[in-house]
Amino acid sequence: MDLSRWTSGEREAPEPLEGNVVATVVGGTIIWFVLFLVQLPFYGWFADHDRTWWLWTCLTGGLLGLVGIWYVRRRDEAIRRARQQRAAGTPGTTGSESTEGTEGTTNPDGTPLTD
Repeated sequence: MDLSRWTSGEREAPEPLEGNVVATVVGGTIIWFVLFLVQLPFYGWFADHDRTWWLWTCLTGGLLGLVGIWYVRRRDEAIRRARQQRAAGTPGTTGSESTEGTEGTTNPDGTPLTD
């Protein structure tokens, strides 16, 4: 099987799909917590068969999902803020970097301007 036609760099990469990321992460987190709760009454069976890691995997997935929800909500808010600033024509800064002498060279999201 020759993969060079896919990896040679001659094909342009497609644009990333942007969907409702928050809903996706929330849905996944709920599924992990539901799986944990469904398996919890069978803890004795899991312990007898050395499979308690199934429960802890589900709990860990749910807890990491909470971190993911926090992350994607902040990401969406930052994207929304950058779009509003771009529409208003104001340069966006996070307040941590100096923009002295660099005004007009980057977009509010930090990517270089292209004319």
